[in-house]
Amino acid sequence: MEDDTEQPVESLLPYERWIANALRHVVVQAVEHVAAHGLPGGHHFYISFRTAYPGVTIPAFLRAQYPEEMTIVLQHRFWDLKIDREARTLSVGLSFGGVPSTLVVPLDALTSFADPQIRYALRFEPIEPEPGNTALVAVPPAAEDAEKDEALKEAPQVVSLDAFRRRVPPKN
Repeated sequence: MEDDTEQPVESLLPYERWIANALRHVVVQAVEHVAAHGLPGGHHFYISFRTAYPGVTIPAFLRAQYPEEMTIVLQHRFWDLKIDREARTLSVGLSFGGVPSTLVVPLDALTSFADPQIRYALRFEPIEPEPGNTALVAVPPAAEDAEKDEALKEAPQVVSLDAFRRRVPPKN
């Protein structure tokens, strides 16, 4: 008796990586457009990323609060939004509990991007860093900001994207 199930053919071309990079390019274009022209209408972005990914630069109190993943919202109050195509990073200024901070996120660290205004969302598998690229950057808070940091730890900063994710029914 023959087995009718076909074994998947393994590609010698990196299609999955190409697709992931193409989808990240959508994020690049959206961010560059907003950096140049501002957010139109009711558009706003939720961007999630792995905080422990090499090259992510965030304040130490955020890294402690979100050791694995963090979601930022670009809506009303942000500044210096930029894409560095050569370095493949997104950077933005945001305020956390009144403390201004600059975040730098490698595009390969992204795990999701959503624009709830039009119910558009992308999910990414983070691209594994190249061997030897293991730098993690945490900006140490100033001593006088220690009290602010404690207050920030108590205030939630992450917005759940569950409402925008497609659910896959369980297989029986």
